[in-house]
Amino acid sequence: MKTVNLSLSWLTAILRRVVLAVAVIATFLTASLSALPAQAYPIFAQGAYENPREATGRIVCANCHLAKKPTEVEIPQSVLPDTVFEAVVKIPYDHSIQQVSGDGSKAGLNVGAVVVLPEGFTLAPEERMTDEQREAASAMYIQPYSEAKPNILVVGPLSGDEYEELKFPILSPDPNENSAVNFGKYQIHVGGNRGRGQVYPTGDKSNNTVYNASLAGTISAIVPSEDGSAVVTIQGENGKSVEESIPAGPELIVAIGDEVISGQALTTNPNVGGFGQADAEIVLQNPNRVLGLLAFFAITTLAQIMLVLKKKQVERVQAVEMNF
Repeated sequence: MKTVNLSLSWLTAILRRVVLAVAVIATFLTASLSALPAQAYPIFAQGAYENPREATGRIVCANCHLAKKPTEVEIPQSVLPDTVFEAVVKIPYDHSIQQVSGDGSKAGLNVGAVVVLPEGFTLAPEERMTDEQREAASAMYIQPYSEAKPNILVVGPLSGDEYEELKFPILSPDPNENSAVNFGKYQIHVGGNRGRGQVYPTGDKSNNTVYNASLAGTISAIVPSEDGSAVVTIQGENGKSVEESIPAGPELIVAIGDEVISGQALTTNPNVGGFGQADAEIVLQNPNRVLGLLAFFAITTLAQIMLVLKKKQVERVQAVEMNF
C-alpha cells in the first residue's frame, strides 16, 4: 500500500511539472507574439476578414494603415482566354525615409499588396510561367488569400527597397471550359501599402502613430524607461489623474507643467508610410470576335482595292473612247 501511494505521489509530481512547463511555454509564446511588430500584413487581413474588399469597395488594409498614399497598377487592356499576363503593382515612396519598428528603432519600409481579380482569374501555375516570372513569384512568395478565394492574391511584407514594383503572373480563364465565366469587361482592385500600420486588427494602437491626451489637465510627471517608452501622468482639474503609456517610437512633445486639452497630441506622428487603392478594367476577349474583326478588315481592304482597280479600268476605257 505504501508503494502504491509513493507511485501516485511521484506520478502527481511529474504531471504538475509537465503542466507547469506547458504553462510557461504558452505564456512565453503569447508574450512573444504580442510583442511582434506590425509587419505581418497581409496575414492580419487574412485572419480577420473573409473577404478583403468590403461592400463599400474599400480594401480592409485601410482599416489599419490610416495614411493615404498612391498606388498604381498596370495591366493589359484585353487578354485572350487561357493566357498568362502580368499585373504590375507600383508602390512608390521616398526611399530615404525610415519607419519605426516594433522596438522603436528605425528601419527601412516594408511593402505589401492585395490583388482582387475577377472570378476565374488565378495565379498562373509554375509550368505556365517564364523562368523570370517563376523566379520572381518564388522570391515574393505570392499566395492566394484563402482556399475559397484563389482569385485574390496577397504578398508581403517585403523590403520596399527591393520590391517597389510587384509583378503578378495571372492566368486568364477559358469560358469554354468554365461556364461561370463569360467574355466581357471585368474590374481588378488593387491595394498597396508601405510601412507599418497605425492600428492592430484588435483596435489597439501600434507604436507607429500619434498618442493623445485622454484628459484635460496639467502634465504632472513623465517617467521614461530604458526601452524608450514612457508614462505621462496628467493631473485633471477635478483632481482626477490618468497615466498615458507611450511606447518606444513616438517622440514626446510635452513637458512637465504643460497644460493639455482632451485629445491633444502628446507625441509626434512617426508614421511615414500609408495605403493606397487602385482600380483597373480588363477585357476577356473572345478569339472568334478577333478573327471576325480581322476577316472584316481583310474584306474591307480587298473591296477598296477592287474599287480602285475598277476605277482605273473605267478611266482607261473612257480615255480610249475619247481618242476615237
